[in-house]
Parts: sequence; C-alpha cells; structure tokens
Amino acid sequence: MAASTPKHPKSTPTSAKDPPKTPSNKRKGKENNPKSIAIPNPIELWSAQSAQNLDDDTPWNWASLTDPSSSRILPVFTKDGSYFFSLVGPSVKIHSTTTGLVVSTLSSSASDRNAQSDVLTSALINPHNAFQLITGSLDGSVRIWDFINGTLLQTIELGQPIHYMCAHEQFKGSIFVAASPSRRKTSHENNAIVLQISLKPSEHTNQPVEITSVGKTRFPSGLAVSSNGAWLVAAAGHTIYVAKTSSLVSGFTKYVSPERLRCLAFHPTEEYFATGDDKGVIRLWYCLNDNLAVNTRGVEKRTQTRPLHWHAHAVSSISFTPNGAYLLSGGEEAVLVLWQLHTGKKEFVPRLGAPISTVSILSSRSAEEEYLIGLADATYTFISSATLKVTRSYSRIKIDPTHSHLLTSSSKMNFAPIAIQPRTSTLVLPSSHPSSLQIYSPSGSTLVGELEVSPSNRVSRRDDKPLIPAFVETAVISPSGGWMATIDSREGDCGFHDEVYLKFWSWDKHRNNWVLNTRIDRPHGTERVTDISFSPDETSGLLLVTTGRDGRIKVWRLWSRRIASGSTTPAGPENIWVSSMTITYRSEIPSSLSWSPDASLFAVAVGPYLAVYDAASGTLLQSLTSPSSQKSKFVHFIGSDGQYLLSTCSNSLIMWDLINNSVAWQCPTSQSIEKIVPHPQDPTFAVFYTPVVVDEELRTRASIFSTASNNPSSTRTIPFGLRNVVWASFSSRPGFNIVGITHSWRVVTIGDADQTLHDEGLTARAVNNQQQPQKKTLFQDIFGISAFAATSPDTSTTPTLQRKDKTHEIFDTPAYLAPSLDSLFEPLITTLLTLRLSEPIITDDIAEEADEDIVMEEEQDVIASVPSYHPSRMPHPGEMEIFTKLFRTRCMTEDRLSNAVSKMNARLNGVHHKEVNGASRAVETPASISVKRLSNSQVEHAGLPATIPPSPSPLANGKKRKKAAT
Repeated sequence: MAASTPKHPKSTPTSAKDPPKTPSNKRKGKENNPKSIAIPNPIELWSAQSAQNLDDDTPWNWASLTDPSSSRILPVFTKDGSYFFSLVGPSVKIHSTTTGLVVSTLSSSASDRNAQSDVLTSALINPHNAFQLITGSLDGSVRIWDFINGTLLQTIELGQPIHYMCAHEQFKGSIFVAASPSRRKTSHENNAIVLQISLKPSEHTNQPVEITSVGKTRFPSGLAVSSNGAWLVAAAGHTIYVAKTSSLVSGFTKYVSPERLRCLAFHPTEEYFATGDDKGVIRLWYCLNDNLAVNTRGVEKRTQTRPLHWHAHAVSSISFTPNGAYLLSGGEEAVLVLWQLHTGKKEFVPRLGAPISTVSILSSRSAEEEYLIGLADATYTFISSATLKVTRSYSRIKIDPTHSHLLTSSSKMNFAPIAIQPRTSTLVLPSSHPSSLQIYSPSGSTLVGELEVSPSNRVSRRDDKPLIPAFVETAVISPSGGWMATIDSREGDCGFHDEVYLKFWSWDKHRNNWVLNTRIDRPHGTERVTDISFSPDETSGLLLVTTGRDGRIKVWRLWSRRIASGSTTPAGPENIWVSSMTITYRSEIPSSLSWSPDASLFAVAVGPYLAVYDAASGTLLQSLTSPSSQKSKFVHFIGSDGQYLLSTCSNSLIMWDLINNSVAWQCPTSQSIEKIVPHPQDPTFAVFYTPVVVDEELRTRASIFSTASNNPSSTRTIPFGLRNVVWASFSSRPGFNIVGITHSWRVVTIGDADQTLHDEGLTARAVNNQQQPQKKTLFQDIFGISAFAATSPDTSTTPTLQRKDKTHEIFDTPAYLAPSLDSLFEPLITTLLTLRLSEPIITDDIAEEADEDIVMEEEQDVIASVPSYHPSRMPHPGEMEIFTKLFRTRCMTEDRLSNAVSKMNARLNGVHHKEVNGASRAVETPASISVKRLSNSQVEHAGLPATIPPSPSPLANGKKRKKAAT
C-alpha cells in the first residue's frame, strides 16, 4: 500500500535484429468495395545501431494500492485491545479495532519495500512491557519496536531465517525462536532449529549475549509455550516436539501425528494443547505430565489424544477462548467452527466470503469478547461472541490469489478484468471470488461495493479435485459511465457444454450501483470472445462491438421498446441491447479491435490483415496487409485525429497512415509484446514487453513511442509482470498514468510522476490512545449511554475547558505545589460556574395558585426565553376585540366553570375523597380554595373576568407551571 520508487540494476537494452525483408503480396483475391493499398517500403527502419544508442533503462515510478493477500500470521492485539498488528511483507501495520483503519506502519526496510529477504514472519507483545512489539523476519533479525511512538528500539542479528517466535513472562529478557539452520531464506527448508536467545545485547555489538539450543525439528508449523511456562512445544511435519523449560538441555521428546500438522495452540489455563492437520482433524494432546520420558531422545512416541473432526480440508488456524471453554477453528470452507470442549457440541458461523487464514480473539474488560477472522482476500471480520454474527468487516481490495491460480491453470488463460467508472472515478476489479467484481475508490482507499456477475454456489471443493466456478473474463465501461458490458464463462465438465454470457449493466445513480439490463447467451456460440469495446462517442448512439473465435464481428446497439404495465413493473419505454449486424472477414479469426476517436470507424485485427469498417453501415472501407505477413496481435488508433493506426505483431510494431495509405514506420522488437496502452490525448503510446528475470528478479520493460518516429523516446522498467493494464483516467498527474494488475494480483499505479498515496497510515507515526473511539459496554447496551459519558470525550463541546483564562490548568500541577483549597474555592467557583439569572418576584396572588394541577415544562425553555425577551408593541384600539369576543362566548361560561370545579373536587392530583363517619367529604386544598375564590366577587373587583384565573408564573426552582386544560 505504500508508494514505491525502487532502484534496480540498470541494463542496456538488447540490440534488435535487422527487420526481415518485406515479402511480396501473392494473394490474388480482391475485396469488395475496399480500396486496394500497395505496401511500400517503410519510411524509417529500425537499426541495431540506434538501439545501442539508447540510454540505460530507468525504473518507472509505481505504487501498490493494496497488498496481494492477507497475512497468514496471527494478528496480535495490544493490552487494552484498542489496536491489532498485522504483518504484511517487511512492514507491521497497526489497525484500529474500532474503525479498521491503518493508523501507523512500522517498516523494517525503508529503502526497498519490495525486498523478500526481510519479510516478517512472527510478532508478539513483550511480556514485560505492554508498549513494545517484538518481530522476527527471514533475514535473521529480531527487532524491538516502541509502537506508541513508532520507533525502532533495538535490532538483534541472529543470522538465521526466523519462522516462529514465542515468549513467557517467566523468562525475562529472552524469547524462543524456530529458525532455519542455513541462510537460505526459503519456506521449503526441510529442517529447523529451536533456540532460546537473549534480548540483552553486549556493550559493543548487537549480537545477543546468550543463545541456547533446544533441539532440531522439521520445518515448523507452530511454536508455543504453555500458560504456566513449564512446557515448550513445536509442531513440524508429522511430529510434535515437547520440551521442559526447566531442563532445555535435555532436548525434545517426539510424538507422532497421523497427518501433517498445520497449526498449534495452547490451552490458556490447563496443560494440554491442540493441533490442526491437513485432513481437517483437530487433536487435543494430553502428553504434558511429570512422567515425560525426557531421556529417550530421538524416539518417537504415541500418546493419548482427542480428535475433533468437522473440516473437510486443512485447518488453517485454531485458537482457545480466554476462559478455555471453547476452541475456534477455520479453514478453506469459509466457516468458523466453535467447539464446546466439555460437551463436544459445535456452533457455526458460515459464509464468511473467503477461506479463513487466521482466527484470533479480542478480549477486553470494558467490552464484550469478539473474534477477529482474517480471510484469504485481505479482509478482517469481527464476530460477536454473544450473537455469533458479523459486527463489522474491513477490507481494501479483495483479491484471493489461490482462486485465481486455479482458474489460470485450468482455463489456460490469464483473465484479469479491469475498468474505470468515469462518473465516480472508481476501479472495477476482479474480486476474491472469480464470478464477482469489486468496486474500489483509489481516492478514499476504500472498497465501495461488490457485484456478483455470475451467481454461483461458493462451496468447498470435493477431496483434492479443484472446483471450477464461473469467472469474469472482461469488463468494459462506456465513456459516459452509463453502461458496462461483461463477459463471464464457465468451462464444461461431465457432459455439460461450455457457457458464455454477454451481460449489459446500467448504472443506477440513486443506488450508485450496477443493475443488470440485458443478458445474451452465447454471443459467439460456444467459442470465446476475443475482444469487446464501446464506441467512444455517444452523440450518434452508443454501440458495442465484440469479436470471437468463431470468426464473427458483431455490432450491438440499444433498442427501445414499450412494455405493458404489470403487477410489478409500470408501463413505459425500456432500453435493451440487441444485435445490429454480423460481419465476417474471409476465414480469419479476429483478435483485437479499436475505435477511431470520433466513433465513425472501427478497425479489427484479423490474422495478418487490418480491416477498417464504417460504424454506421458496417461497410469495409480499407484492408491493410502486414508487410511481414505476421498475424496481428493488437490494433489501436493513436492520437486524437484518427490518422494513425498501430498494428502490433508478436515482435514488431507497424504504424499506418490512413490518410496517405502507407506505412509511416516499422519497428521490430527483441522481446515479445504483451500490452499496448495509448495516450488518450497525445499521439504517444506505451509498449509493455514480456517480463524477464534479471539478477534473480522479475523485470518488465516498457517503451514510450510516438507517431513521428520509430525510436522510443524513453525506456522504463518495473519489477513485476502485468496481467492487465488500462489508462488511469482518475489521475490528473502529468505524463503517463497507468493502473494494472500484477502477476501476484497486486493492483498498482504506474506513471511518470511520483506515485504518492495520501494515506496517513503508510508511515510510522505516534499512536494516540485518547483519539481511539471507545466501544459500548454490556451495561451501556442494556441501559444506554450516560449523558455525562456521551459528552465527556468531546472536549470541544465543554465550555469550561475552552476559557481563555485557562483556570482548569491549575489541576495539572502536583497537589503539594498548589495553594490550599480554602483560598482556591471562591475564585475557582466564580470562574467555572455561570451566574444564575435572577428569579421573578412571586406575589401573594400567584403563590395561592402554586398548587394547581399543572403541566411541567423543561427548565431550559424558561431560562432560554428570558434573555431573548423583548418588549412587544401596544395593540391598536379594537385590534383585540375579536379575540375578546371569542373567549367570552366560548370559554367564559358558567357551565364550563362548574364542570371544572366539580372535577377538581372529585379528584385533585390523584387525591380522592375521604369518608368521615360513612359520609364522603371533599378535602379542602389550596387549589380548591383558589377555585372557590374565582366565583366570588373579589375577582370581579380586581378587574378580571369571573371565570379566568390569574396566569401561572415560574416557581423558585426554575420550573414553569401552566394551567392544565380541562
């Protein structure tokens, strides 16, 4: 994911051979209608001398948008569970458990990110310092990191490739490692050695003070120390190696496993461990006891085990829960299995989307326990231990190289569809499953969505026979981004014929996703589609041209039809894609096609010919024959005027001038041509050759040509091979901007400018625990989040912390240096608290109304209304007469008053009548007394209507009281 500008050994390009002589065209057949063009000698010939004068190849700037696959190494959590570490190549990526984002990257090789010698293989938290991370790599280095500050504290050179590490708090200052005995840094070593090394270097060198050899093993698949620190266990091949930590000099005792072991895990509280093997069997080993025969070295023994079998294929990872009650396992089936150890019962979390690589457990006191599942397509998924459901999932680009390898070997093709959506500047790439496409945003470095092109059952393979699903061959998008065409196919098996589908997808702007519009079965029969392309200009109507191995060239267009209203679809016009015309050229098989910039012509490479057709009528306008009579591999219009047409054979380039009906130049090449990428505006193009191995490194040469000369203007190299490349229209950098998929299924950007990625997590930076969002606790899930807890983390909304006098900083000093509390109380309270607004004066008449039946309102409303009060204007004479008349006729009646009084006497604030000597008597209350007063003449003398009580007023506690409606 980091930008890379690697430096590689420079090499002089091999001089090309002289071009072969142009043979005479002996074909006597003439085409119908097209102009007959005589092939003259090339204007300029490529010479070996000009090739020798080229400058040395220089590396091309490139950056990897994502990693090829997820790490097969178990993630490591911090002590508080806020972050977890994943090892990818030579780097340690620190992820936030809440957001899943990479907050920091610890890289052990800053100069060359593509180096394979320093690939990290193991990591663990220092048992004696929770803020230090210890890593081991294939270059034999043990590094100690301060991951809080993002700094490297210490490097210990062991000199042997390290494969596994483990540590225990009983062994302070030392760790156990499983390393290869030789310096050959390969994962196919047959032997290994287990060592105990000290982390305390000498005063003059970085070499460890002490190295203790425990014993030799086969190539290890696991290394662990028991929870009490009494046992050291290594798994390798078909053997378990057990040693007592109290007597490491006695060496290992061997126990035989019936199958090859893949993973190892210790029980957190008891003295037994579990292993997973190639056949999907999990075994619990009960061989750790004091009667262990440590003196019988070199003798393989058998011991009591307990098998647990559900997986149909190899178990990739196992892990015990912290309480030891459950065992978690995962593998190729993409199913998480939870084993209840005491009862043997199983629970499943199926359909996780990709094979499981790692299973780890996040345990924190402040939050519920979660399971972190690392998938083979570089996705991390969190599963709740309470509900066994996926709570959140984080991924960048989901590509699983294992699926792609099966498809490539079976179909003998190298399909890697890639396209760019111009409306959203997103990439359409192959997903982890070959029958799906994923949509990725390079600007946000996020996965936008996934499109299942061919629905298929994502089941596991049967035994060792690979399951060949449907896979997407090609995907192209129209220039406006409104349409996408895909080709997906499935190979026939057991009497079933091959399936090929051409599908048209329309862009739904409301859902920001693709919707299937038209499906065409077998567009070219049972033969494969060789090329597909949309017309670049949609003003005269959008067209699509496909070519197939059946020898046909088909033109597809939009057709509008009117559909009748149904139960689910409304009536109206509908656009679907139909076949417009079918063209054949002799008996040749078309291999490539290209559109002119104005969409008036399209050219097709058919054998040794280039056929130029009119897009509107399908008429053959020109027929161009290769001077060397070689089959054309690619054809491209170069430039924005459509004058030049490039024809590419396996080892030569031919530039045609369509206006002058001649060959502009010809250039033979010493290497086979793999891809051509034209510049969308300039008359230049990039030629990618077949990758070669130079100094044990894969390198691909790329030459930049222009239509004016057959001499390349520059030659660049990249340290990988490319499966597919397209022009990166989402980039605005000057020069060439290309995005492609490498042989290792990495998505990279290539260009002349520096390929820098704007991602804060690409470099080492300090980790701030205070900025980490806190997860909900179980108590908060039941009763909700406290109002104080919800506002306390956001210091920007706390007014007391943003005062200019900074009074709160007095608490930052030690207590013995601060003044006494008696002298601090008055000035501190005055600065921190806001003066309360003065209360309104309560008269005797208002106090008598205090206990009426009221409706409470929020104190905030009363206080907020006081500052915003402004004196209103005086009403004009007669302005309020209509309201006075309405209240007198509708509200001020004796019947309403008597009803209100009787109700208040019957029940006031939930108080019923009391019975005295068997008779019911109403209780005299201040509210009832006030009601009686309303009916006497005292209210009339006050100038108020007899049935209107005085208006309520705020009480002393700031609550506003209002008369309840009757």
